[in-house]
Amino acid sequence: MPDAKTLVRLGQAIGPETVRELHDRIVTLAQKRGVIRERKMRVDTTVVESNIHYPTDSGLLNDGARVLTRTMKKIEQKTGGLKRKVRNRMRSVTKRVIAIGHALRHKRTEGELKRKREYRQLLRLTRQILNDSCRVLHEVEGLPPRRQSGVRGMGDRLEAMADQVRRVVRQTKARVFGGLTKFPNKLISLFEPHTEIIRKGNAGKPNEFGKLVELQEAENQIITHYEVFEERPADQSLLLPAIEAQQRKLGRVPQWIAADAGFYSHANEAAAQALGVKYVSIPNRSTSSEERRKLQRQRWFKRGQKWRTGCEGRISLLKRRHGLARCRYHGLHGMRRWVGLGAIADNLINVGRCLATSPA
Repeated sequence: MPDAKTLVRLGQAIGPETVRELHDRIVTLAQKRGVIRERKMRVDTTVVESNIHYPTDSGLLNDGARVLTRTMKKIEQKTGGLKRKVRNRMRSVTKRVIAIGHALRHKRTEGELKRKREYRQLLRLTRQILNDSCRVLHEVEGLPPRRQSGVRGMGDRLEAMADQVRRVVRQTKARVFGGLTKFPNKLISLFEPHTEIIRKGNAGKPNEFGKLVELQEAENQIITHYEVFEERPADQSLLLPAIEAQQRKLGRVPQWIAADAGFYSHANEAAAQALGVKYVSIPNRSTSSEERRKLQRQRWFKRGQKWRTGCEGRISLLKRRHGLARCRYHGLHGMRRWVGLGAIADNLINVGRCLATSPA
């Protein structure tokens, strides 16, 4: 059996499309062996967090200053020296970051003024480092082709990181000095720029930093489809694509669908029934119709909701046993590989368990 490091390398070597194909083959195998009967489907969403520290403006500026300085130092060493020596300002940056942390302890006007003063100093240092990066890039462009070829990759990385740090500078100025908290296209991490801020209503963790993931299951806890969204959609928009994915993979529309109230809309319910779904167990929490309440008290509806709660346990198990609480791969493609491999591992366990207990 391969060890953990080998599995990580294998996961990084294959693409998300290959992982998706492997997952579909396992679902097809489960269908042929009778583990899936294509009659039931439940769907839910969760957040898989990126492997980042808690984002703060000062922390992002600190990360950017550190990476820019380190890259410029490597370019300087690789080229054998530049016209002007790269200055390391990280000691001053670290002092400003610590001072901002101390100022946050004071909630009154004095603490607010001190925090803004330290942020001005931190932004000034960051702009100086950005100016140094522009100078280094200009010098690299003027190098002879032979010397330039050795640092071309580092120059591209330096330019890309400098662009991201400029975005952080703009959103920091808007929040700290302008009071604008909902900055458009806010950057949460310099190393995982695809990360989003997602609120799922969890009391213990109101803000989660990662990507929204949809999971849908059939009988015997088999995950028939998963999706990692580039931008968070509304849950209401996911129900009909989930039914279509089930039909495409298993060849028929499920007879029974269960989901939580976030997926409900009258249009969704009518469209699902038009596709051939017989029982749609999705509650409407805000209804004032006595007829609707009577429907939701029927036995089949309650059975569907009781079965739906298994989604919560499945998500919890995927996060605890298969590492879907936090993605260890980089980028959106890495996130999709990570989620797909977790779904494959869980399906293999459940298919094996089901076949082991079934009569030969």
